Amino acid sequence: MALKTATGRQVLAGLLTGLVAGLLLTALVVDAGHRRLNGVAAQQRAVIATAAAAEALAAGGEDAQDLVERLVERIPDLEELRVVDVGSRSLSASTHATDREAGVPPRRLTRDEKSLYDQARELQAARRTNEQEAEARKNEVLAEVLPDGRLQLVVPVMEGDRVTGAVQAWCGGAPADRIGGPGFAPWLVAAVCIVVFLVVMRLVPSPRARVLVSLVILAAGLWFHADLAVDGLADHRVRLEEGLRDHAFALQEICAASLPGVGADPSAWDLDRYRQPRGRFDAAGELDLEVVRAGAAPTLRRFGQSAAVLSVIALVLQWWVAGGWATASWRALVKNRSAYGFVLPAMVGMVLLVFYPFTYGLAISFTGKTLYNVNEPLVDLFVGFENYVQILKDIDVFTTAEDGSRIINFQSFYWTLGFTILWTVSNVSIGVSLGLLLALILNTKGLALRPLYRIILILPWAVPNYITALIWKGMFHKQFGVINQIVQIFGGEPIAWFDAWGTSFAAVLMTNAWLSFPFMMVISLGALQSIPGDLYEAARVDGAGKFQQFRFITLPSLKPALVPAVILSVVWTFNMFNIIYLVSQGEPAGATEILITEAYKIAFEQYRYGYAAAYSVVIFMILLAYGIWQNRTTKATEGI
Repeated sequence: MALKTATGRQVLAGLLTGLVAGLLLTALVVDAGHRRLNGVAAQQRAVIATAAAAEALAAGGEDAQDLVERLVERIPDLEELRVVDVGSRSLSASTHATDREAGVPPRRLTRDEKSLYDQARELQAARRTNEQEAEARKNEVLAEVLPDGRLQLVVPVMEGDRVTGAVQAWCGGAPADRIGGPGFAPWLVAAVCIVVFLVVMRLVPSPRARVLVSLVILAAGLWFHADLAVDGLADHRVRLEEGLRDHAFALQEICAASLPGVGADPSAWDLDRYRQPRGRFDAAGELDLEVVRAGAAPTLRRFGQSAAVLSVIALVLQWWVAGGWATASWRALVKNRSAYGFVLPAMVGMVLLVFYPFTYGLAISFTGKTLYNVNEPLVDLFVGFENYVQILKDIDVFTTAEDGSRIINFQSFYWTLGFTILWTVSNVSIGVSLGLLLALILNTKGLALRPLYRIILILPWAVPNYITALIWKGMFHKQFGVINQIVQIFGGEPIAWFDAWGTSFAAVLMTNAWLSFPFMMVISLGALQSIPGDLYEAARVDGAGKFQQFRFITLPSLKPALVPAVILSVVWTFNMFNIIYLVSQGEPAGATEILITEAYKIAFEQYRYGYAAAYSVVIFMILLAYGIWQNRTTKATEGI
C-alpha cells in the first residue's frame, strides 16, 4: 500500500540513498582490490629479487659473505640477506646485525638459531614431497609480512635438483602502481542515473511505476559502475605485471654487470609459492596477456560477486526509502523516543552480543580464513560464494571402495544433513509423545504423590546436560557400563555401542530423549491446567468419550502452547551439540555427526574458519526456513 502513495521526493530520495550506498560500498571494495593487487605485486617483486640472489649464491665462484654484501648493495629491494647451509649446519653469510654478535660468518649455527636451520629443512622436505608426488602441494617459498611492514622471504638455494641451503631476505615496501581513488566514474554514474530518473518521472505518473523504474535505473547504474571497476582492476593487474617484468630485466642488467652467467633468463625468477614459473613473461620480455587475464580471473570473479551483494543491499535501501518505510520508521522513533530510550540498553546488548557476532560470522563465511592467514584482512581473503558452493555441491553420499563396492561417505554434507533431520525428528517425536503422556497422567485428578512425581520427572532437565551426557556415555561403556551389565545379567553379550551406526544412534537417541521429555511435560502440563473444566463437562453431557474429548478439546487447546514449544525443541535438538560431541563423538567414522558438530570440527580441528562460518550460516538458514514454514502452516502464534 505504501508504494501506491509514494511521492516523487520519496522516490528520488530512495534513488539517492541507493546510489550513495551502492557506489560508496563498491568504491571501497574496488579500493581494497587495488590495494590487494599492490600488496601481491610488492611480494612478487621481493620474490624476484630473492630468487635472483639465490641464483647468484648457487652459482658460487667467490666468497659468500662478499657476494651477499654486494647483492644487498646493488639490488634495490634487498635490505638484508642471510644464507644458511643445510649440510654443514652453518651460517654461510649474513648482513643482519644480530648475526655478527654471535660471530662473523661463516660459522656454525648456535642453538638460538635453530629456527633458521628448521626453515631450510622445511624447504628441503617440501621440495622432496613435491617431486615424489609430482604435484606442487607444499610451499617452497616462505613469505611473511613483518610488523614494521617489511617482507621476509625464505627461498631454497639449489644445486641441481637438490636443496643445499636457504636464503632469508628482508625486503622493504616496493613502490606500487599508484591509484588515485575512485575517479570520476561514480560521480558520472550518479549524475546520469538522476538525470534519467527526472526525465522518466515526467513520463510515468504512477507512484508504483516510478519506484520500479527507479530500481531498474539504480540496478543498471550499479552494474555499469561495477563493469568499469572490473576493467580498471584488470588494467591495474596488467600494469603491475609489466612493472614486475621491467623489474626482473633491471635485475638482469645488474647481475650481468658484476655476476657473469647469472640471470640468463629473468623469467625464471618470477616464481609462485611452489617455486614454479608463473609464466607471465618470457625470456625475451614479452608479456603473455592471456596468462595474466587467467591469473586475474578469480579476483575479478570474487569482485563481481561482492558487487552483486552490495547492489542488492543498495536496492533494498532504495525500496525502504522510496516506499515511505524509512519516513514511517523515523516518525515512530521520534514519537516513541521515551520508550526506545528505555529499551536502548537492551538493544545495545543485543547488538554487541548477538548481531555483531552474527554479522562477523556472516562476513568471514565469504572468505578463505584459516589458522594460517588469521592476521590478514578479510578483504584480502574474500572468496565470494565459494564456501557455499563447496558445501552444497558435496552430493557424493555414496562412494566406491577399492573392491568396487558402494559405501556411504559419512563426510558428505547431505549425509550429515539427512542424519541431522532424522536425529531431530526422532528426538522431538519421542520428547513430545512422552512429555504429553506424562503430563496427562500428572493432570489426573486424585493422583497420589503427584508433587513428588513432578519433582522426580523434572530432575533430568534440571541437571546440566553435559553432566548427563557424560553419565550416559559411561553407562554405554562396553566393559564397565551398567547397560551392558544388565544385558549380561539376561545372558546377552556386551554391545560395542559406538562401533556400528545403528547402536550409536540408539545410544544418543536414548540420552537425548532422557533430556527432552521434561520440557515438553512442563509445557503440556501448564497448558492442560489452563483448559476450563466446563468444556469437558459439556462434552460428557453431549456423550463424547475420552478419545473424542482428547481430540476435539485437549489437542486444539494445547496447540497455541505446544507448537511454539515444538519449534523451540526442533531448534534445540537440531543444534544439540553436547550429546553428539560427548556421547558418540560422531562414531563410527563420523556417521553420527550432526551439522553443528561437523561445523565445530571444521573450525577447531581443521582450522577452516571461513568454511565453518559458511556451514553455520547454512544451518541458520535451514532453521529459519523451518520456523517460518511451521508458523505459517500451523498459525499457532497468530493470536500472540
